[in-house]
Amino acid sequence: MSAEAFVEALKERASEERTQVDVEEKRRFFRTGNDFLGVRMGQVFALAKEYAALPPGEIDKLLDSTIHEVRVGAVSIMGHQAVARRTSADRRRELYELYLRRIDRIDTWDLVDVSAHKVIGGHLMDGPRDVLYSLARSPKWWERRAAMFSTLWFIRKGQVDDAFALAELLVADDHDLVHKVVGGVLREAGKKDPGRLTGFLDRHAATMPRVMLRTAIERLDPEVRRHYLSLKDA
Repeated sequence: MSAEAFVEALKERASEERTQVDVEEKRRFFRTGNDFLGVRMGQVFALAKEYAALPPGEIDKLLDSTIHEVRVGAVSIMGHQAVARRTSADRRRELYELYLRRIDRIDTWDLVDVSAHKVIGGHLMDGPRDVLYSLARSPKWWERRAAMFSTLWFIRKGQVDDAFALAELLVADDHDLVHKVVGGVLREAGKKDPGRLTGFLDRHAATMPRVMLRTAIERLDPEVRRHYLSLKDA
């Protein structure tokens, strides 16, 4: 397996009907200047699963690509490897270190969401998590999003402390692509600990960004949602 073989396989799946209009629409949707082959994401993910054993050095080459689907494939492969039972602790660490070293290439919302919880969160599950707080203070929005999204791994294991702590750091963030992920993680953490969520909302509902609030309260009872929205509108 090689990065070159993966890219060639992707190109074989590219749409012959791709137009510049399609490319510009995808650039707006994913908020990137990357090029697009015109491969459906389902096909990218399926191919990434076939290449799930690709060595980190080859994944690194994929992250250099200016083609969006290639980089989606790279982080998807990383995610598959990170959660596979047969993957060694050394390989998981190698993937984690690669992810952080090349995080400048994981700079769209979908690239983060495909991979951060598995590669970063999975690796940090049983160790110190200081790096998440460093990422949360980064001037780059995708690093802040990655910090927040990584906590989904902990939440699924019943741990919500880091999710709420990072939400406190990011509740006043100035980027909309951070707002929604903070709200989404709060929603998921609230399923595990409803009291922590309502306590957070009691403190911040009046001032937190509206999309963050609306996302955080999606699973609450209608009357409770109305209450917190009324604080925002007051």
